[in-house]
Amino acid sequence: MSTIKTQDGTQIYYKDWGSGKPVLFSHGWPLDADMWDSQLNFLAERGYRVIAFDRRGFGRSDQPWEGYNYDTFASDINDLINHLDLNDVTLVGFSMGGGDVTRYIGRYGSARVNALVLLGAVTPIFGKAADYPQGVDQSVFAGIRDGLRKDRAQFISDFSTPFYGLNAGQTVSQGVLTQTLNIALLASLKGTLDCVSAFGETDFRQDIAKVDMPTLVIHGSNDQVVPFESTGKVAAEMIRGAQLTVYDNAPHGFAVTHQDRLNEDLLAFLQSL
Repeated sequence: MSTIKTQDGTQIYYKDWGSGKPVLFSHGWPLDADMWDSQLNFLAERGYRVIAFDRRGFGRSDQPWEGYNYDTFASDINDLINHLDLNDVTLVGFSMGGGDVTRYIGRYGSARVNALVLLGAVTPIFGKAADYPQGVDQSVFAGIRDGLRKDRAQFISDFSTPFYGLNAGQTVSQGVLTQTLNIALLASLKGTLDCVSAFGETDFRQDIAKVDMPTLVIHGSNDQVVPFESTGKVAAEMIRGAQLTVYDNAPHGFAVTHQDRLNEDLLAFLQSL
Protein backbone atom coordinates (compact mmCIF):
# COMPACT_ATOMS: atom_id res chain seq x y z
CA MET A 1 0.00 0.00 0.00
CA SER A 2 1.09 3.60 -0.60
CA THR A 3 1.46 5.36 2.75
CA ILE A 4 3.25 8.27 4.36
CA LYS A 5 4.14 9.01 7.96
CA THR A 6 2.87 12.40 9.11
CA GLN A 7 4.71 14.71 11.49
CA ASP A 8 3.19 13.01 14.54
CA GLY A 9 3.94 9.51 13.23
CA THR A 10 0.46 8.68 11.97
CA GLN A 11 0.45 6.52 8.84
CA ILE A 12 -1.82 7.85 6.08
CA TYR A 13 -2.89 5.68 3.14
CA TYR A 14 -3.31 7.23 -0.30
CA LYS A 15 -4.04 6.31 -3.92
CA ASP A 16 -1.98 7.88 -6.70
CA TRP A 17 -3.27 7.10 -10.16
CA GLY A 18 -2.46 8.37 -13.63
CA SER A 19 -0.11 11.10 -14.78
CA GLY A 20 -0.43 14.74 -15.68
CA LYS A 21 -1.54 17.77 -13.70
CA PRO A 22 -2.31 16.69 -10.13
CA VAL A 23 -5.72 16.70 -8.49
CA LEU A 24 -5.93 15.90 -4.77
CA PHE A 25 -9.23 14.70 -3.28
CA SER A 26 -10.32 14.90 0.37
CA HIS A 27 -13.29 12.72 1.32
CA GLY A 28 -16.36 13.29 3.46
CA TRP A 29 -17.44 11.85 6.79
CA PRO A 30 -17.55 8.95 7.60
CA LEU A 31 -16.08 7.68 4.32
CA ASP A 32 -12.60 7.19 2.85
CA ALA A 33 -10.78 7.59 -0.47
CA ASP A 34 -12.93 4.90 -2.08
CA MET A 35 -15.83 7.37 -2.35
CA TRP A 36 -13.86 9.01 -5.16
CA ASP A 37 -13.17 5.95 -7.32
CA SER A 38 -15.47 7.03 -10.16
CA GLN A 39 -13.96 10.52 -10.28
CA LEU A 40 -10.39 9.21 -9.95
CA ASN A 41 -10.77 6.66 -12.73
CA PHE A 42 -12.58 9.11 -15.01
CA LEU A 43 -9.96 11.84 -14.67
CA ALA A 44 -6.95 9.50 -14.76
CA GLU A 45 -8.23 8.10 -18.05
CA ARG A 46 -8.29 11.67 -19.38
CA GLY A 47 -4.74 12.63 -18.58
CA TYR A 48 -4.72 13.74 -14.96
CA ARG A 49 -2.77 12.52 -11.95
CA VAL A 50 -5.30 11.90 -9.20
CA ILE A 51 -4.51 11.42 -5.52
CA ALA A 52 -6.97 10.51 -2.77
CA PHE A 53 -6.12 9.70 0.83
CA ASP A 54 -7.87 8.15 3.81
CA ARG A 55 -8.15 10.76 6.56
CA ARG A 56 -6.48 9.72 9.82
CA GLY A 57 -8.83 7.42 11.72
CA PHE A 58 -10.63 6.30 8.56
CA GLY A 59 -10.21 3.57 5.97
CA ARG A 60 -6.69 2.14 5.78
CA SER A 61 -4.97 4.93 7.68
CA ASP A 62 -3.87 4.68 11.30
CA GLN A 63 -6.37 5.24 14.09
CA PRO A 64 -4.64 7.46 16.65
CA TRP A 65 -6.51 8.55 19.77
CA GLU A 66 -5.83 12.24 19.17
CA GLY A 67 -5.54 14.63 16.24
CA TYR A 68 -9.09 14.86 14.91
CA ASN A 69 -9.08 18.59 14.32
CA TYR A 70 -8.71 20.72 11.22
CA ASP A 71 -5.26 22.08 11.97
CA THR A 72 -4.00 18.48 12.10
CA PHE A 73 -5.98 17.46 9.00
CA ALA A 74 -4.42 20.39 7.10
CA SER A 75 -0.97 19.38 8.38
CA ASP A 76 -1.54 15.84 7.10
CA ILE A 77 -2.44 17.22 3.66
CA ASN A 78 0.66 19.40 3.74
CA ASP A 79 2.79 16.36 4.57
CA LEU A 80 1.26 14.44 1.65
CA ILE A 81 1.70 17.30 -0.82
CA ASN A 82 5.32 17.75 0.24
CA HIS A 83 6.01 13.99 0.15
CA LEU A 84 4.69 13.74 -3.41
CA ASP A 85 6.20 17.16 -4.31
CA LEU A 86 2.94 18.28 -5.89
CA ASN A 87 2.81 21.64 -7.65
CA ASP A 88 -0.07 23.37 -9.44
CA VAL A 89 -2.38 20.96 -7.66
CA THR A 90 -6.16 21.32 -7.71
CA LEU A 91 -7.63 20.58 -4.28
CA VAL A 92 -11.07 18.93 -4.21
CA GLY A 93 -12.93 18.64 -0.91
CA PHE A 94 -16.31 17.04 -0.28
CA SER A 95 -18.35 17.83 2.84
CA MET A 96 -15.96 17.84 5.83
CA GLY A 97 -13.14 17.46 3.30
CA GLY A 98 -13.93 20.92 2.00
CA GLY A 99 -12.88 22.17 5.40
CA ASP A 100 -9.47 20.57 5.46
CA VAL A 101 -8.44 21.67 1.96
CA THR A 102 -9.56 25.20 2.82
CA ARG A 103 -7.72 25.12 6.15
CA TYR A 104 -4.65 23.92 4.23
CA ILE A 105 -4.80 27.09 2.11
CA GLY A 106 -5.40 29.18 5.22
CA ARG A 107 -2.35 27.74 7.00
CA TYR A 108 0.09 26.92 4.21
CA GLY A 109 -0.84 29.32 1.44
CA SER A 110 -1.39 28.78 -2.26
CA ALA A 111 2.17 28.42 -3.57
CA ARG A 112 1.53 24.80 -4.58
CA VAL A 113 -2.19 25.20 -5.34
CA ASN A 114 -3.64 25.91 -8.77
CA ALA A 115 -7.37 25.73 -8.03
CA LEU A 116 -9.97 24.73 -5.44
CA VAL A 117 -13.19 22.71 -5.72
CA LEU A 118 -15.72 22.63 -2.87
CA LEU A 119 -18.40 19.94 -3.17
CA GLY A 120 -21.26 20.02 -0.66
CA ALA A 121 -18.65 21.48 1.67
CA VAL A 122 -18.98 22.57 5.31
CA THR A 123 -17.31 25.89 4.50
CA PRO A 124 -17.39 28.71 5.52
CA ILE A 125 -19.03 27.50 8.75
CA PHE A 126 -21.41 24.59 9.32
CA GLY A 127 -22.61 24.80 12.91
CA LYS A 128 -24.49 27.63 14.54
CA ALA A 129 -22.32 30.22 16.28
CA ALA A 130 -23.03 33.46 18.13
CA ASP A 131 -22.21 35.44 14.98
CA TYR A 132 -23.59 32.80 12.58
CA PRO A 133 -27.17 32.06 13.68
CA GLN A 134 -28.07 30.50 10.32
CA GLY A 135 -25.78 27.52 11.00
CA VAL A 136 -26.99 24.07 12.03
CA ASP A 137 -27.90 23.93 15.72
CA GLN A 138 -25.29 22.25 17.91
CA SER A 139 -27.97 19.92 19.27
CA VAL A 140 -27.96 18.18 15.87
CA PHE A 141 -24.29 17.27 16.24
CA ALA A 142 -24.87 16.12 19.82
CA GLY A 143 -27.64 13.86 18.52
CA ILE A 144 -25.31 12.38 15.91
CA ARG A 145 -22.71 11.59 18.55
CA ASP A 146 -25.36 10.00 20.78
CA GLY A 147 -26.58 7.85 17.88
CA LEU A 148 -23.07 6.70 17.06
CA ARG A 149 -22.34 5.73 20.66
CA LYS A 150 -25.59 3.78 20.97
CA ASP A 151 -25.45 1.82 17.69
CA ARG A 152 -23.00 3.09 15.12
CA ALA A 153 -23.85 0.49 12.47
CA GLN A 154 -27.57 1.23 12.51
CA PHE A 155 -27.04 4.98 12.77
CA ILE A 156 -24.83 5.01 9.65
CA SER A 157 -27.25 2.71 7.83
CA ASP A 158 -30.13 5.12 8.59
CA PHE A 159 -27.96 8.14 7.73
CA SER A 160 -27.78 6.97 4.12
CA THR A 161 -31.42 8.00 3.62
CA PRO A 162 -30.89 11.78 3.96
CA PHE A 163 -27.31 11.51 2.67
CA TYR A 164 -28.44 10.12 -0.69
CA GLY A 165 -31.88 11.78 -0.67
CA LEU A 166 -33.71 8.44 -0.66
CA ASN A 167 -36.59 10.22 1.09
CA ALA A 168 -36.72 12.85 -1.65
CA GLY A 169 -36.96 10.87 -4.87
CA GLN A 170 -33.32 9.84 -5.36
CA THR A 171 -32.31 6.21 -5.82
CA VAL A 172 -29.04 4.36 -5.33
CA SER A 173 -28.30 0.66 -5.58
CA GLN A 174 -28.20 -1.74 -2.67
CA GLY A 175 -24.54 -2.17 -3.53
CA VAL A 176 -23.89 1.52 -2.88
CA LEU A 177 -25.66 1.33 0.47
CA THR A 178 -23.66 -1.75 1.44
CA GLN A 179 -20.39 -0.17 0.37
CA THR A 180 -21.19 3.06 2.25
CA LEU A 181 -21.81 1.14 5.46
CA ASN A 182 -18.75 -1.06 4.99
CA ILE A 183 -16.49 1.95 4.46
CA ALA A 184 -17.93 3.80 7.46
CA LEU A 185 -17.44 0.83 9.77
CA LEU A 186 -13.74 0.62 8.92
CA ALA A 187 -13.25 3.90 10.75
CA SER A 188 -12.23 4.46 14.33
CA LEU A 189 -15.25 5.13 16.54
CA LYS A 190 -13.21 7.80 18.35
CA GLY A 191 -12.29 9.46 15.08
CA THR A 192 -15.86 9.24 13.82
CA LEU A 193 -17.14 10.93 16.98
CA ASP A 194 -14.42 13.57 17.19
CA CYS A 195 -14.90 14.56 13.55
CA VAL A 196 -18.55 15.40 14.25
CA SER A 197 -17.33 17.93 16.80
CA ALA A 198 -14.63 19.17 14.42
CA PHE A 199 -16.91 19.89 11.47
CA GLY A 200 -19.72 21.13 13.69
CA GLU A 201 -17.63 23.64 15.60
CA THR A 202 -14.87 24.85 13.25
CA ASP A 203 -15.07 28.29 11.64
CA PHE A 204 -13.37 28.46 8.22
CA ARG A 205 -14.20 32.07 7.40
CA GLN A 206 -10.62 33.29 7.84
CA ASP A 207 -9.38 30.44 5.66
CA ILE A 208 -11.95 31.18 2.95
CA ALA A 209 -10.82 34.82 2.98
CA LYS A 210 -7.34 33.65 1.89
CA VAL A 211 -8.56 31.70 -1.16
CA ASP A 212 -7.04 33.49 -4.15
CA MET A 213 -7.27 30.93 -6.91
CA PRO A 214 -9.94 29.76 -9.39
CA THR A 215 -12.67 28.05 -7.38
CA LEU A 216 -15.60 25.85 -8.30
CA VAL A 217 -18.40 25.39 -5.76
CA ILE A 218 -20.95 22.63 -6.40
CA HIS A 219 -23.84 21.97 -4.03
CA GLY A 220 -27.14 20.16 -4.16
CA SER A 221 -30.22 22.34 -3.73
CA ASN A 222 -31.84 19.62 -1.62
CA ASP A 223 -28.88 18.84 0.63
CA GLN A 224 -30.42 17.60 3.89
CA VAL A 225 -27.04 17.22 5.60
CA VAL A 226 -25.08 20.39 4.78
CA PRO A 227 -27.67 23.07 3.90
CA PHE A 228 -26.81 24.98 0.74
CA GLU A 229 -28.11 28.36 1.91
CA SER A 230 -25.74 28.60 4.87
CA THR A 231 -22.67 26.89 3.36
CA GLY A 232 -22.10 26.55 -0.38
CA LYS A 233 -24.04 29.70 -1.27
CA VAL A 234 -22.14 31.77 1.28
CA ALA A 235 -18.74 30.30 0.38
CA ALA A 236 -19.28 31.11 -3.29
CA GLU A 237 -20.21 34.68 -2.37
CA MET A 238 -17.10 35.07 -0.21
CA ILE A 239 -14.58 33.81 -2.80
CA ARG A 240 -13.90 36.36 -5.50
CA GLY A 241 -14.72 35.01 -8.94
CA ALA A 242 -15.94 31.65 -7.66
CA GLN A 243 -18.03 29.60 -10.07
CA LEU A 244 -21.18 28.29 -8.40
CA THR A 245 -23.06 25.31 -9.81
CA VAL A 246 -26.22 24.15 -8.04
CA TYR A 247 -27.54 20.69 -8.83
CA ASP A 248 -31.32 20.95 -8.76
CA ASN A 249 -32.89 18.69 -6.11
CA ALA A 250 -29.57 16.91 -5.60
CA PRO A 251 -28.79 15.44 -2.16
CA HIS A 252 -25.58 15.62 -0.17
CA GLY A 253 -24.21 12.45 -1.75
CA PHE A 254 -24.37 13.74 -5.33
CA ALA A 255 -20.99 12.20 -6.14
CA VAL A 256 -23.05 9.01 -6.49
CA THR A 257 -26.52 10.21 -7.51
CA HIS A 258 -25.11 12.69 -10.04
CA GLN A 259 -21.88 10.83 -10.77
CA ASP A 260 -21.69 11.42 -14.52
CA ARG A 261 -22.56 15.11 -14.28
CA LEU A 262 -19.99 15.66 -11.54
CA ASN A 263 -17.30 13.89 -13.55
CA GLU A 264 -17.97 16.06 -16.59
CA ASP A 265 -18.14 19.26 -14.51
CA LEU A 266 -14.83 18.48 -12.82
CA LEU A 267 -13.22 17.76 -16.18
CA ALA A 268 -14.56 20.98 -17.71
CA PHE A 269 -13.27 23.01 -14.77
CA LEU A 270 -9.82 21.42 -14.91
CA GLN A 271 -9.63 21.99 -18.66
CA SER A 272 -10.51 25.67 -18.16
CA LEU A 273 -7.51 26.34 -15.91
